[in-house]
Amino acid sequence: MAKHEFGIMQNKPMNKERFDEYELNKHNCIVVDDDFIEQILIDLQNVDCYWHTLPNSSKGLAYCGVTLIPPESMDILIKILSLQDKLEYTDLMSLTNQAREENKYIIHFGI
Repeated sequence: MAKHEFGIMQNKPMNKERFDEYELNKHNCIVVDDDFIEQILIDLQNVDCYWHTLPNSSKGLAYCGVTLIPPESMDILIKILSLQDKLEYTDLMSLTNQAREENKYIIHFGI
């Protein structure tokens, strides 16, 4: 089954820094099955993000790539996750709450 991985970035990304490699262990990533990401994909289109690098701002997840989710987007992400009635979102909700509390970016590695 296809999976997405999410982790908290310890350092704020630099403006010209690119994230093209999947560094799962570096960010202590959690895994979310693609089936559950697909269920909220339309809602995630309202989340301000960056795809692979800060100069490439976008909305929603880079489904097959790397997404940087800034601290300013945590509230909307929490709102989207809190509307879901499935235990499969618990780890992602915890990770998002932690990122908000620490004012850190989340990195997403798509399928």
